[in-house]
Amino acid sequence: MVPRAARLAVLVNPADAANTEPTLRDTEAAARVIGLQIQIFKASTVLEIEDAFASIARERPDALFVANAPFFNVRRVQLVQLMARHAIPAAYSGREYAEVGGLMSYGSNIADAFRQVGIYCGRLLKGAKPADLPVVQSSKFEFVINLPTARMLGLPVPDKLLAAADEVIE
Repeated sequence: MVPRAARLAVLVNPADAANTEPTLRDTEAAARVIGLQIQIFKASTVLEIEDAFASIARERPDALFVANAPFFNVRRVQLVQLMARHAIPAAYSGREYAEVGGLMSYGSNIADAFRQVGIYCGRLLKGAKPADLPVVQSSKFEFVINLPTARMLGLPVPDKLLAAADEVIE
């Protein structure tokens, strides 16, 4: 979406180590491979989100990635509004962000994850022992693009991305 991006800001919640540590590890490794510089910003309160975006606005990265964190999901409207105010192209981990105006998201399909939870519960209710059940993780992901947000940011969306998207919000 931002083909000439060289600097990426990553917003993480340090209070959520279970999500933050693997996100930082994977993001840093991917950034090295594709030649991106990354800068980490941390927020675990509403005020820290405001402060992080003030710093992000001063630094002017080419794009922003908001890491997966339950706290961020609850504050998604605030995050999307700050992104719009500062005109920063941002990618998010869940479709909920794109639905409220975020530029794009790529993440697990929540409906499919809940279906898998239901299957697991059904097996347990039928007498299966938890230790005998395989570990399951999301296998269905979705890519959502918000076209009005792309237009607002002045970003042309390549046809290749539109074709790859599971959903394009008009």
